[in-house]
Amino acid sequence: MLSKKYNENENEKIDSENRFPESPRGSPLSVWDEDDRGKKFPNGDRSEDGDRFGIRGSGTEIPLPGPEPDRCPSQSKTPHTPIFNLIPIHKNPKEIQAKTQKTRQPKNQSYHLQIFPHFERIVERDHCLRFLIRYKQFISKLPNRVLRLDDAGKLYRELGFPRGRKVTKFIEKYKKLFEVYRHCDGKMWIGFTELMEGLVEEEKIIIDGLERERVIVVKKLLMMSKERRMPLSKIYHCRGLFDVPEDFRDWVLKFEDDFRVVNASDGTRMLELVRWDPELAVSTLEEFVGDEEKVRRAFRFRVKHGKSMDLEVDDVRRLDLFNTLPLVSPYSDGSKLDLWTLEAEKYRVGVLHEFLSLTLEKRASIHHIVEFKEEFSLTKHTYQMLLKQPRTFYLAGTEMSWAVFSRDAYDESGNLKIKDPLVLFC
Repeated sequence: MLSKKYNENENEKIDSENRFPESPRGSPLSVWDEDDRGKKFPNGDRSEDGDRFGIRGSGTEIPLPGPEPDRCPSQSKTPHTPIFNLIPIHKNPKEIQAKTQKTRQPKNQSYHLQIFPHFERIVERDHCLRFLIRYKQFISKLPNRVLRLDDAGKLYRELGFPRGRKVTKFIEKYKKLFEVYRHCDGKMWIGFTELMEGLVEEEKIIIDGLERERVIVVKKLLMMSKERRMPLSKIYHCRGLFDVPEDFRDWVLKFEDDFRVVNASDGTRMLELVRWDPELAVSTLEEFVGDEEKVRRAFRFRVKHGKSMDLEVDDVRRLDLFNTLPLVSPYSDGSKLDLWTLEAEKYRVGVLHEFLSLTLEKRASIHHIVEFKEEFSLTKHTYQMLLKQPRTFYLAGTEMSWAVFSRDAYDESGNLKIKDPLVLFC
């Protein structure tokens, strides 16, 4: 009973101490009116706690809020920290927004310091002729080279025109190549004119005469790829770049001495190289070896240096020249190189340069290049790597569909220096 009463007295004593904080002389704090701010207390001391809490009165003693009662009186009490000292001071949000806001570049704006209009015009020309090219390819695969008009509206993706547009509007632009006629069954059909029929037959003769050249292109692709094999479907998807036949899957079976079709562990049909040909393992880059100055002008591999060196622009260029030579052959095994070394970067640049040289028009879409990412040991930074070599590659078009050009294959007017017979025909 006595112990319980003693504990209650102790609690009351603690509450009174917390509820009525004393001044340094032991008397309760006195507060003054707003007009008496700055005057001394009757005891000769200023009330630091009163100024701290910002409370002013008329000289009456009022209880000031104190900390919660200490549940463990035996432990030493820590001094009370004012709440205003715990609030962090933030900067103006407008200042933060001005620093963090980045200027976005339009999607259709080129990232090159120098824009070449002739490359941009080639991309615009292909966009205008998309319907003509796709329609010709699609109709050529049909048995009688005719298509019913009602079915053509449903095949807008295959024919290359926007959804909801009428096919007849596109056909009217090429009246000398396509014609619309009524069949004996009373339905409208689309077919080739006599002029177009003659051009298609002439093109087929040229393609048949270039069969051996297309075999060499496929072999060089396999010689550059990792493990000398790649999925059959990837080459077929990019068949327009290398002008391989439409029946490519059956066409490769005729050349058993060059490559064969095997099944991977996951069931994917792979085209595998049968025999390595050292005479074909010579890239177009090696043709520059005799002219070192031309190589140094075409490629640039930066040397990392600190900002404290404070080099001029000409000094940086001279320093980068030491990294240019020797080049790495694209027909070497790039999968064994360390991913972020200088040799690996030279290998990837050489592979892309050789890949473009094997195409008909020495250019390809960025989507076609990325499709061979695993086979050519490319990284996800392929786009940035191309921008680092503006003297060798040029990216034309828009951000969503870049077209990569090999600059050394074109002259100053935008014409191919060496044209394939099929390009001359077109």
